[in-house]
Amino acid sequence: MVTYRVLSEEFDEVDYQLIAIHTTIEDFRLAYFINKNLIINLSKDPEDLSIHENNKEIYFSRFNFKDDENSISWDLIQNKSHDDQSSATLSTGLFADTISKVSTKTYLIPEFKTVDYFLKVDKEFTEQELIETIFKLKEIQNVSTVYSIDAEKIKSKNNLIF
Repeated sequence: MVTYRVLSEEFDEVDYQLIAIHTTIEDFRLAYFINKNLIINLSKDPEDLSIHENNKEIYFSRFNFKDDENSISWDLIQNKSHDDQSSATLSTGLFADTISKVSTKTYLIPEFKTVDYFLKVDKEFTEQELIETIFKLKEIQNVSTVYSIDAEKIKSKNNLIF
């Protein structure tokens, strides 16, 4: 009888490029400008990306495009999610019966809290392709910084599996 082993290193392989984008632009506008500059067709995914944290499901906006001709998948993912919670206070005095709002931020990749969006491209870029892509993204107005991230060094890279 033949036995086969599956080595865990085989699943740790990263076969995508991750690009960080810093901007104040809304997700749909950023997707539009990326489409225009990179000549792709990102569209809003009907299901947002979700993760479970602190017994809650947290959602992150996601736009994607599957280029079947070149076998490339593009995903624009929001890194920050805001969760607003209202809580009523039952106290007496000047601020009695007030309702306070508590807003919490959750990050898809907590190691990069300053990043607003990630562009995940399921393709290994050559150095020249990566430089050209980053240059085209930097041309978008109100994008302050764009850079490549080594996905091997991300601790929470399981959040990028979808």
